[in-house]
Amino acid sequence: MSTLQQLTFVVIFLSVLGLTNFYVYRRFFRQLTPLFHQGGRLLMLTIMLGELIFVIDMRAGFLPDSLALYLITSGFIGSTFMLFVVALIYDLIISTSRRVPFDQERRRTIKVIFDITMLIAAIAYLFRGFSQGGKPPIINDVVVRIKDFPFNGYTIVQLTDVHIGRTLKRDFVEDLVRRTNAMAPNMVVITGDLFDLPAEAIRDDLQPLQDLNAPTYFITGNHEYFHGVEANLELIRSLGVRPLTNQNIVLGNEHGKFNLVGINDLVGERIGIMPHDVEAAYDGLDPTRATIVLSHQPKSISLVEGKRCDLMLSGHTHGGQIFPFGLLVKLDQPYLAGLYSHTDEQQIFVSRGTGYWGPPLRVLAPSEISRIVITSA
Repeated sequence: MSTLQQLTFVVIFLSVLGLTNFYVYRRFFRQLTPLFHQGGRLLMLTIMLGELIFVIDMRAGFLPDSLALYLITSGFIGSTFMLFVVALIYDLIISTSRRVPFDQERRRTIKVIFDITMLIAAIAYLFRGFSQGGKPPIINDVVVRIKDFPFNGYTIVQLTDVHIGRTLKRDFVEDLVRRTNAMAPNMVVITGDLFDLPAEAIRDDLQPLQDLNAPTYFITGNHEYFHGVEANLELIRSLGVRPLTNQNIVLGNEHGKFNLVGINDLVGERIGIMPHDVEAAYDGLDPTRATIVLSHQPKSISLVEGKRCDLMLSGHTHGGQIFPFGLLVKLDQPYLAGLYSHTDEQQIFVSRGTGYWGPPLRVLAPSEISRIVITSA
């Protein structure tokens, strides 16, 4: 990304944040009873200042390398979105209620009660987001039936969107490896967005991956391209994890075999580096065998129409991460989280992600380690 592109992005990003914060103040805090006006103004100015510091630091790196500082400044961005949701709901209800015929004294009483209720709701919403964001991922058990699959009870552990970088470190990876090994899976798949910093910056953090007991496979997500995809893949190989870059392999034993396909992330085509290539990924594949496909973004399911794909494993969406952000995610991705039947012959499972990106916030979309148990249909 050129300097001009970076500057343009920063200006647009800060402008959107500024307008959003202004809306929150004008249409929420400014509409509350006067007791809350001054505090609301100070809060939104503090949030905007924190966001400005966060964005400048992401480009210039002037703040000390402090986990606490990063959590605080990134948390401001998540707070803006969450307060925007509260402000939008408040604005809609207040605008509608003005059409209801109440006498002025009763209207004032109702508004005071409503204002206090919405403030409590905003505080609870923010508290829920920060408390959920800091929790370890849950185990999400999923049973999938696949026609012609050669094994019953075959277990795959899917890790995705781990985002190892500024906040999630070696201790987090060690815990993932320990919990994954305890499940004794037949196979582990890491379906992209493992890296949130360049390989050299998090080499030590990722070292525990070499202790995974099951055969482990990796595909690229969009974030791998943001931090040097070739170097990231080199590090992955050194840890004993096999990348599938537009490739397929045959797995199984004398009792039966199935195909595993890996497709590069869609962002590669946009930036001209290691783009996805479905034809290459399927080259030489035997379509009579059951086939599992790994592809980071759920909308990749449209790329394999007409090809054998009994189950696609994806991530990318984070399940929306902060409700109701998932509604916006659905504008770009056909599936948000969970197991879906795309067609009569194709299923897709979308994980909510094992880590988080950006602010350490999650609401109604807990992070997960996905344990997928496959049986023959």
